[in-house]
Amino acid sequence: MKRIKNWPFHLMILPSLIFLIVFNYVPMLGIVIAFQDFKPWLGVFDSKWIGLDNFRYLFARQDSVQVIWNTFIIAGLKVIFNLVVPFFFAILLNEIRKVFISRTIQTLVYLPHFLSWVILGGILTDILSTDGGLINRMLVSIFNIDPIPFLSSGNWFRFTVVLSEIWKEFGYGTIVFIAALANINPSLYEASEVDGASRWKQTLYITIPSLLPMAVVVGTLSLGNILNAGFDQIFNLYNSLVYAKGDIIDTFVYRTAILEGNFGLATAVGLFKSVVSMILIVISYRLAYKLANYRVF
Repeated sequence: MKRIKNWPFHLMILPSLIFLIVFNYVPMLGIVIAFQDFKPWLGVFDSKWIGLDNFRYLFARQDSVQVIWNTFIIAGLKVIFNLVVPFFFAILLNEIRKVFISRTIQTLVYLPHFLSWVILGGILTDILSTDGGLINRMLVSIFNIDPIPFLSSGNWFRFTVVLSEIWKEFGYGTIVFIAALANINPSLYEASEVDGASRWKQTLYITIPSLLPMAVVVGTLSLGNILNAGFDQIFNLYNSLVYAKGDIIDTFVYRTAILEGNFGLATAVGLFKSVVSMILIVISYRLAYKLANYRVF
């Protein structure tokens, strides 16, 4: 009786359910391409089955193994710094007593999050260029050093990618820590003032310990994104000179499938990434529950 009574609500979610099935579940049938010598003109049903040959070829190729390591390194650095920088920035922002100033700073550091990497990629390419780029001109004029190849040297490229990601996302990442700061009981600070604690002591013994559970939750949940090093960013910044240090799984799949036409290998790489990511997500949720008593379901 209750189900019949609630049929309008079930009808309301029907379009979303259909959308989910068509665009999220039906494409999963394409996973079989990872086990085929897929030819577009033959289709899924007529292409030759080759078992695990695509996966063997994947791990036999030196460049694909390097791509996996690049992804772990770049994504790992992003996870670490996108946790540490917002954590301490939220604390510093909390110490500003003028509400107008703190709100203005919050707004300014949030803005880069809403800019597309297509736009930022063009800006960074111009200002980091070794041929008249603003940053290199300043370095040459102030420190009298040779121009730095930020986007054409592998190690400098990794540094540029991680630093630009932090600049773009750290302001948005502080939101969760600012919310956690708002939940700290003010009586703790009042009691510490009565005991003669300085602002530094209050931060060290009240603010930081109160934020640590949230930091544990954010850090553990970020493990599920350890293989998402940022396709949009890398694709708009990288070039053939930095493939050895800057190529990641997503850009490798794009080049392998779209540019080279090796759809079987590209699907195998994508399936490998999906399986590893699923395992890491399960582990991260378990860790979040064990360490911070945080549960999603």
